[in-house]
Amino acid sequence: MFPLLFVSYYISQYFRPYMISLKDKLEQLLDDKFQEEEFSKLFLVDLKILPGDNIEIFLDSDENVLFQHCARISRYLEEHIEENQWLGEKYKIDVSSSGVGSPLILHRQYVKNIGRNVAVQVDNDHKSIKGTLTEVNEDTIVVSYEEKVKIEGTKKKELVTFNKEIPFSNIKKTIVKISF
Repeated sequence: MFPLLFVSYYISQYFRPYMISLKDKLEQLLDDKFQEEEFSKLFLVDLKILPGDNIEIFLDSDENVLFQHCARISRYLEEHIEENQWLGEKYKIDVSSSGVGSPLILHRQYVKNIGRNVAVQVDNDHKSIKGTLTEVNEDTIVVSYEEKVKIEGTKKKELVTFNKEIPFSNIKKTIVKISF
């Protein structure tokens, strides 16, 4: 029994660099698809492989994610999964946009949402910063917000605009606020 376990371990360690996970394969297929002109504005936000061979793919776009994009990408991935027999006959693949109310994850999503109202939850702070995303830099974002501040020498408060620079490393979660 011991030699078999040793051989099994040795083989798995030796071939590990050559073994590509299903997630990596799907990400590569998506990267290839995003090179096509029709899909060039799309990008992958998240890809999850869940128990029971359930695959969830969340996309975003510099413009709009259309239902037709999701359907065509789903069929494209299904063709490759079935052709290469990466999964059994029973699997489920869901391709959708990241959705309203989903947190911003990628720098590209922040850039896309400049000028929109956001709520930014910062590490070590229980209160979120709510305002307009005005700037996105390599390492930081800037949120403009208004606050009533007491004017010195009076009892009156005046609305003052502040610009808060927040490093990406301090952001716990950012949600785009939709106003109707």
